Amino acid sequence: MGHEARCSGDKLLYADEVFRLQGAIYEVNREMGAGFLEAVYQECLALEFAGRKIPFVAAPVLSIKYKGRPLQKTYVPDFVCFGKITIELKALGALTSEHRAQVLNYLKASGMRLGLLVNFGSAPKAQIERLVR
Repeated sequence: MGHEARCSGDKLLYADEVFRLQGAIYEVNREMGAGFLEAVYQECLALEFAGRKIPFVAAPVLSIKYKGRPLQKTYVPDFVCFGKITIELKALGALTSEHRAQVLNYLKASGMRLGLLVNFGSAPKAQIERLVR
């Protein structure tokens, strides 16, 4: 597990999809700036994804398994885009290793390979970290 992983041919995992997501994230950041609550950025981002025809599901309930058995507890990421990329939003002064571990654990539990940890609280530009399982 790490911050970045490449596929065959030295191409980043889901590079085209992430490029489109980054454009939407930076547009929301440009329009709104820092200082709002996470829920505001989530609503804005949903509007931006829809406007850019980026397939997404907001706050989907994903099952978590332990040794192949489903748990009662579920994982609810802020978004799943393109059916394969998890996005977790924050609006904090700085991201910590705990936030990164949270996304990596979500990836492990859901079976997805790529998560984006997005922090709208880091002025002047949103911070986007690629986390790959």
